[in-house]
Amino acid sequence: MPLNHHPAALTVLEDLHAAAARDAKRWSDRTGTTDATANASGSGALVRLGEFYLAVSPEEGRLLYILARAISARRIVEFGASFGISSLYLGAAAKDNAGALITTEVHPEKCNALRETFAKADLSDAITLLEGDAHETLKSVPGPIDMLFLDGWKSAYLPIFQLLRPKIRVGALILADNCAHAAASDYLATVQSSASGCVTSIRGSLAISCVLS
Repeated sequence: MPLNHHPAALTVLEDLHAAAARDAKRWSDRTGTTDATANASGSGALVRLGEFYLAVSPEEGRLLYILARAISARRIVEFGASFGISSLYLGAAAKDNAGALITTEVHPEKCNALRETFAKADLSDAITLLEGDAHETLKSVPGPIDMLFLDGWKSAYLPIFQLLRPKIRVGALILADNCAHAAASDYLATVQSSASGCVTSIRGSLAISCVLS
């Protein structure tokens, strides 16, 4: 596993992945469906989903780490930390690249848990957590941005992309998870257009874009 040199992070990730694996049953018991992201785009969902992990899988996490290391990403920005699983993979990659991850989360309870998680994983020195509405907190993020991971509210993908686009360097990667969600359709249309300056490939539910200009 690519994080063998981060033993504390590995231990925390094992616990978080185990907890996240129980999300489907908990969501089914609550709503009658196993899709915890089906309603994850509106303000009502903001309250309902606060207790759920909505996490990347171990395979997806490893992919995030590999891609960040492959492009030597030193400034990584994440929209939507949730309970920090993707943040740990990205934070470890940023630290190995002598850089840092800037991540966002709107839920105060999740932010408290995230700070504890990053400390236990021995990655606090490589991760900055911005608490609050990412439309506001990300305005102060400096460039150049080497990698952007979108994994928050799907309806916010496009405005977050537009907010940060001037700061994203040529050669950077932009990854958007759960891009098949209807609320992300405007984002997909934008990054797939020639005007975006990006080339985009969709693999499963993940849209991967490389900035060309």
